[in-house]
Amino acid sequence: MEDDIAILDAHHHFWNLDENYYPWLSNEISESFFLGDYSQIRKNYLVNDYKKDAVNHNIIGTIHCEAEWDRNNQFKETEWLSKLSSNEHLPSCIVAHAWLDKKNSEEIIAKQASSPLVKGIRSKPNIRSQPNSEEILNKGSMQDLNWLKGLKLLEKYNLNYDLRIPCWHLLEAVDVIRLIPNTKVIINHAGFPWDRSEDGMRLWREGVNQISKEPNTYIKLSEFGVKNKIWNYEQNRQIILELIDLFGPKRCMFASNFPVSRIKITFDDLFTNFKKIVKDFTSEEKKCLFSETAIKTYNINKSLLNINSN
Repeated sequence: MEDDIAILDAHHHFWNLDENYYPWLSNEISESFFLGDYSQIRKNYLVNDYKKDAVNHNIIGTIHCEAEWDRNNQFKETEWLSKLSSNEHLPSCIVAHAWLDKKNSEEIIAKQASSPLVKGIRSKPNIRSQPNSEEILNKGSMQDLNWLKGLKLLEKYNLNYDLRIPCWHLLEAVDVIRLIPNTKVIINHAGFPWDRSEDGMRLWREGVNQISKEPNTYIKLSEFGVKNKIWNYEQNRQIILELIDLFGPKRCMFASNFPVSRIKITFDDLFTNFKKIVKDFTSEEKKCLFSETAIKTYNINKSLLNINSN
């Protein structure tokens, strides 16, 4: 096992709740949160906290994904993170937020794109709460013509799109992805295989299989936690290997989703497990999975990376 392999953490979050407002972390706890009780992460999580968590691993850089900062000022999080990066050398890249279905969507997208660290946008579409739900979605969903119009703007500004949806929306997303063939679409959190039953995994497999056939798609091997269950090594190993087989190492990237994943697993155990799962892969394949895929997909400036760390 290559314990010192360079890691570009492809998805994590920072927040300072003393200074900044994140409704989901500052207001009442939501009972519907996908990992259950998240009270333990409702506290500041900054660069030094991350470094403590990651101390046993060779982190050369990170990608910060928008953390649902107060939507009344979508650019403020980017400004804060840019200062953090300048002062403390993390994050190395930002996936920012912009609503895609608003009248000022292009203004916000353009403003986010003006930041050198911003390489992508994550804007969660409106979704059904359950696979068999009869909820009628329109505004803000992947069927909303205004939302699709905003999504198509990302190519103009040379931005990736981070897509976070439950697995029961993956097939629907295939048609959307085909509308933006020149935009890199990164599926968040392994497509969320939340339901580990036979039927649930069949639904997930059908979705990721179809998504993987689109050449502009990539996937983050992250957030394998399941509500009310422990982090299951064998189940998650199978999921990771299936995804690597579908997408290939050049379209897969390991990520921590810290501090959210801490609800189910420590950072050290998480990346130790990742290394163990791919221990028989070639050195080049490991480089892709742990750093190179993320660096190339997000076009990260290598001068911002701590290549000589550890």
